[in-house]
Amino acid sequence: MEESLKKILLVEDDPNFGTVLKEYLSINGYEVVHAKNGMEGFEKFKKTDFHLCILDVMMPYKDGFTLAKEIREKNEDIPIIFLTAKALKEDVLKGYKVGADDYLNKPFDSEVLLMKIKAIIQRKNVDSLADSKQFEFTIGEFSLNSKLRFLSHKSEKPAKLSPKENELLRLLILHENDLMPREIALTKIWRDDNYFTSRSMDVYIAKLRKYLKLDPNVEILNIHGEGFRLVVNSQS
Repeated sequence: MEESLKKILLVEDDPNFGTVLKEYLSINGYEVVHAKNGMEGFEKFKKTDFHLCILDVMMPYKDGFTLAKEIREKNEDIPIIFLTAKALKEDVLKGYKVGADDYLNKPFDSEVLLMKIKAIIQRKNVDSLADSKQFEFTIGEFSLNSKLRFLSHKSEKPAKLSPKENELLRLLILHENDLMPREIALTKIWRDDNYFTSRSMDVYIAKLRKYLKLDPNVEILNIHGEGFRLVVNSQS
């Protein structure tokens, strides 16, 4: 497997629940380090680079909120999911205040946790992709300079893209031959995911397809209900 497993720090003081949850996440393709209290959790956090933390709120020696604060001082960006047996509004607010990305009340559906983990990690990946400094790209017979917003093809003079066309094409290129989720493009470029912004994005996708039809090996596929994929077929 060429892609390394995503590492999760699970801090949960109930040994039975912690073991079961660790096994479930491991079966689903994650590498999980389990700590049994907040102090042990922080020690483990300092020694390894994790992609996400799952913290129980009520723990001996150091509760989940205190641990989250300490983690945040070391790493501002790592996603944190809280698990709690108390569905108190104050707790939920306190959790979000210390930087929680999500909250789950026990008992919870493990599939829901899995979906949340996947969505949060994917969002973080896209954020770091979109924040990359790269601005010159080659796609098939095209080259894009996203700083100048010029899309060039060898047979035509460069086309000047609108700001949204440019951002959308850049995001598609960063996901080349992979799914670009619809909601990620909408929140990144349109800053909102609703019916109207979604229709607007479809219009921009149609405009980009028009530009790209000069090269039959480049196309934008619609992945129904999920998003789009920029496919670049290698020329035989």
